[in-house]
Amino acid sequence: MMYKKVVLGGGCFWCTEAIFRATPGVQQVSSGFSGGFIKNPAYREVCTGRTGHAEVVEITYSPEMISFKDLVIIHLHTHNPTTLHKQGADKGSQYRSVIFYADANEKEMATAAINEMQPLWENPIVTEIVPFEVFYAAEQQHQDYYTANADAPYCQFIITPKLKKYKKVQQQLGFTTETE
Repeated sequence: MMYKKVVLGGGCFWCTEAIFRATPGVQQVSSGFSGGFIKNPAYREVCTGRTGHAEVVEITYSPEMISFKDLVIIHLHTHNPTTLHKQGADKGSQYRSVIFYADANEKEMATAAINEMQPLWENPIVTEIVPFEVFYAAEQQHQDYYTANADAPYCQFIITPKLKKYKKVQQQLGFTTETE
């Protein structure tokens, strides 16, 4: 089976990672950073907002099972793409909504997905669509964070409700989880 990769940012990567781990056709999800101007940044550096990086996930997926555009639509459904440099209580450019594209076709699909989703939002979608350059994996303690820390308050109050909402989105979009 052939796999492709896409890098998306939509606030805290712990939330985004948990969403895409629950998505059929996704083979692997890694939390990390992209879109900045220093090489191999550490989490503590990115959190300052001074590296230019966004918290992102690198998604390895099967295009035979799920399309790039469907991944973007899921992404736009599962965070607020209308807030600039902010998701919930998290503020700063590292929490921006962003889609990194690999080629002109992906750029076109990302633009089409945003145009398709815009009527669902009262405010304009401000998600950046930018060329992919490099992905830096975050430290190990940030990988599969929700699974390892499901009982932590952040997970209980932020990620668990997002996952419950995502199950409804999956039904609306016609997707089902692999565990159902």
